Amino acid sequence: MQSTNSYTEIELVQALQQKDQAAFSYLYDHYAGAINGIIYTIVKDDMLAQDILQETFLKVWNNINQYDSGKGRIFTWMKTIAHNLTLDTLKSKQYKQQALIVKDEIAVSNIKDSDDDQKRFNRLDLKNKIDQLDQKQKLIIDLSYFQGYTQEEIAKQLEMPVGTVKTKIRSAIIALRKTVV
Repeated sequence: MQSTNSYTEIELVQALQQKDQAAFSYLYDHYAGAINGIIYTIVKDDMLAQDILQETFLKVWNNINQYDSGKGRIFTWMKTIAHNLTLDTLKSKQYKQQALIVKDEIAVSNIKDSDDDQKRFNRLDLKNKIDQLDQKQKLIIDLSYFQGYTQEEIAKQLEMPVGTVKTKIRSAIIALRKTVV
């Protein structure tokens, strides 16, 4: 949404402090690209960068009264907020758990349906080992790896949050690793 107003930095800050939505749109239109670029440079993931960008602008909106023009320009302040949120996200337990899930999923999805892979599958007796998982894990593994459903599709079909699906996939993979090794 392109804003038609133009602001000096002082006017922009004052308008934001008065919770002027047009000023916020102007701020977003003029700074989101640069801030997103800074975030993406650190996380190297478009969706995660977009999430952090939204959090950054929400924090700017909610905390604009804390901005001190004597300490620097508004862009510098926003850049600091974005940088701190990015680092906090990367340090978070949830992000680390998600990264492990993605790593495991990539490893499993790299298995190709060749004769050698089928022989390895049979040799490892994975079918019997998968059958030993609890019903929910077995169903989710089947839907994900044998029927090709996405995590979002599984969540919708089983009426559970995507995070729960990811956690169940991860716990099933960990359980399978213990029986295979």
